[in-house]
Amino acid sequence: MPHPYDEQRPFPAAAFDDVLVGNSEFAAHFKDSGLGGRAAKGLALVTCMDSRIEPLGILGMKAGDVKILRNAGARVTDDVMRTLVLAAYLLEVNRVLVMPHTHCKMASGTEDDIHRTISRQYGVDTRSIEFRTVLDQEAALAEDVKRIRSHPLLPNYLVVAGATYDVHTGVITPIDI
Repeated sequence: MPHPYDEQRPFPAAAFDDVLVGNSEFAAHFKDSGLGGRAAKGLALVTCMDSRIEPLGILGMKAGDVKILRNAGARVTDDVMRTLVLAAYLLEVNRVLVMPHTHCKMASGTEDDIHRTISRQYGVDTRSIEFRTVLDQEAALAEDVKRIRSHPLLPNYLVVAGATYDVHTGVITPIDI
């Protein structure tokens, strides 16, 4: 029996109407920057997917300056490591900033709490996924920065730092690690 996702379906335009209209308006005024794929400022940013975070604005950067890696909780996962290896060797990244933020949902409960909430509210058993919740953001940040610094496939010249972004003030606070 074929899996329901195996069949080809028409693009669900009604569900993405706002996206398509927004892109149409964007494209009407778009001018190719001529930028290549490298990080012009040599920076990779690991941050959260939270929509309150505007990475380029926060850092005073512009398109083409930074490689931005986002996930729930700004955690340094295996996929982030894979991407950093590629960025360091192929996209001229020579420094990495890991930047979680205040009032993060991933820091509001335990792994079990999130699994129970999703199960109770939606009837879905998510225990096969590790969400990587954070009970101590500073400890998790230190662990993630050290993980990048010690990775055997990353170059020794890579400078790695951690900072926390405050979603209510817009201020990033560097953390000594």
